[in-house]
Amino acid sequence: MPLNRRKFLEKSAVTGAGVALAGAVSAPGAQAAEAKRGAKRYAFTVLGTTDLHGNVFNWDYFTDKEFDDKDHNDVGLAKVSTLVNRVRAEKGRRNTLLIDAGDTIQGTQLSYYYAKVDPITAEGGPVHPMAQAMNAMGYDAAALGNHEFNYGIPVLRKFEQQCRFPLLGANALDAKTLRPAFAPYSMHRLRTPFGRDVKVAVLGLTNPGIAIWDKANVQGKMTFPGLEEQAAKWVPKLRSMGADVVIVSAHSGSSGKSSYGDQLPYIENAAGLVAEQVPGIDAILVGHAHTEIPEYFVTNKETGKQVVLSEPLKWGQRLTLFDFELVWEKGCWKVEKVGAKVLNSNTVEEDPKITKLLSDEHEKVVAYVNQVIGTNAAEMASAEAPYKDVPIIDLINHIQADTVKQALAATEYAALPVLSQAACFSRSARIPAGEVTIRDVAGLYVFENTLEARLMTGAQMKAYLEYSANYFVQTAPGAPVDPAKLTNANGTPDYNYDVVSGLTYEIDIAKPAGSRVTNVRFGGQPLADDAKFVFAVNNYRANGGGNFPHVAAAPLLWSNSDEIRNTMIAWVKAKGSIDPAVFAAVDWKLTREGTPVF
Repeated sequence: MPLNRRKFLEKSAVTGAGVALAGAVSAPGAQAAEAKRGAKRYAFTVLGTTDLHGNVFNWDYFTDKEFDDKDHNDVGLAKVSTLVNRVRAEKGRRNTLLIDAGDTIQGTQLSYYYAKVDPITAEGGPVHPMAQAMNAMGYDAAALGNHEFNYGIPVLRKFEQQCRFPLLGANALDAKTLRPAFAPYSMHRLRTPFGRDVKVAVLGLTNPGIAIWDKANVQGKMTFPGLEEQAAKWVPKLRSMGADVVIVSAHSGSSGKSSYGDQLPYIENAAGLVAEQVPGIDAILVGHAHTEIPEYFVTNKETGKQVVLSEPLKWGQRLTLFDFELVWEKGCWKVEKVGAKVLNSNTVEEDPKITKLLSDEHEKVVAYVNQVIGTNAAEMASAEAPYKDVPIIDLINHIQADTVKQALAATEYAALPVLSQAACFSRSARIPAGEVTIRDVAGLYVFENTLEARLMTGAQMKAYLEYSANYFVQTAPGAPVDPAKLTNANGTPDYNYDVVSGLTYEIDIAKPAGSRVTNVRFGGQPLADDAKFVFAVNNYRANGGGNFPHVAAAPLLWSNSDEIRNTMIAWVKAKGSIDPAVFAAVDWKLTREGTPVF
């Protein structure tokens, strides 16, 4: 979709290049008392969310019941809204700002429904539930996340139009002009009892990985340079425009690492580096990493100043509060103190204003996901999938391989064997025996990945499997094996452990990483290095996500724009039934010195 420069310039005139009034007519009584004593001080609070991923209600559409996890967290904007209301009541409504750090419109069946089933882009289409909720809550600004691009630029642009606050992305550039494709920043005035307003700038930064993860949607249209580079460009500008306080909303974790290795010259998780390298920043709202960081200080190398970072837990489980204390010195406001903390959304009830606002949308989606699309001969579950070959993961690979075989049937690659990769995206996925619904199938594949076919060799597949096996903690022969402590070595998430169907192999967890995969066979024979295969693989992996070897550079034979989740739903609808006896097989197992672990 060509970028509409006119619309962007019109919008930036009131957001990125303009001033939004969010000021208080009067400050709390304590501040007025300070004024009488001659000490000019002003306090305000910035509230922050991130990685909401389409969660409005405390509801799990995949299980069709109230959300719960082992820590009894709650999710959703309805809960966050209650927390926000409490803070605003305490601090004074106009002594607060509410911002977000991205990944808003993807992640639940609610967000999927209004992107694909009843799309917001249709003529006379609905307003996105996330836009409705965030507008009602009075958000002041939101940074773009990488998942904002999952449904394509037209959906994102429509969502942007529906929001009554700016979507910020200083490092989301038009590929042709290299100018910002979205508002880089927003400026907000907070009124004080002392005559001079406090000007608060919010700079939005998104993730460079978009160029890899959503290549099909953004290539040739947008480019995404590094966060440090763009912050260094924009922060001085904001200061020169009179910003008293500069806050960065960054859809980028704080670890300084990248899941895509050196495939991009920009760091994926760069929030800490921005704080360290770019002077003039007071606080950073961190997103993307799905970790909880209530308060974390980074020292700026140039100024020695402490910059506070905070990342609230995903899906609306936490709300960050940045509390600022300012003092009037030498004709301007200075930040005297700033700290951060998080509030837990499981301590409050949902805001009835939000639940009432979106009850119809919620009910439509519940009805949609509970549609029966087929039957299943035997129950399948994913609880043991991270360390055992289980039928429910075999189902993903079976459908992917079947889809690719059909797609390549009339091509020169039709005679090549098809391998397929899949990961355990949810340890709670389950497909019951008997009737199967959309939510049963969708719950098995919780990401909006699409399917590709790449050409790989036997040697490359061995390297791929070896890299995947880094997921396991080295465990000596004879040592007790606790499944809860066996996986996720070096912080590797479940979705970055791939199993491959079409080959048989063993993973020796007693051996060090890099030398674990043994007895790799195809058709009962040792796998030849020069053997050629079609590899059915999701677009996240094929485009470098997880930094698996060879696959990103492998020749592309075919790709599909439909989500794998939809492909699976359509497959079950077409077949009418699932029978694990047809496709389930133990292709891989964990061993120690040749002895199976399980």
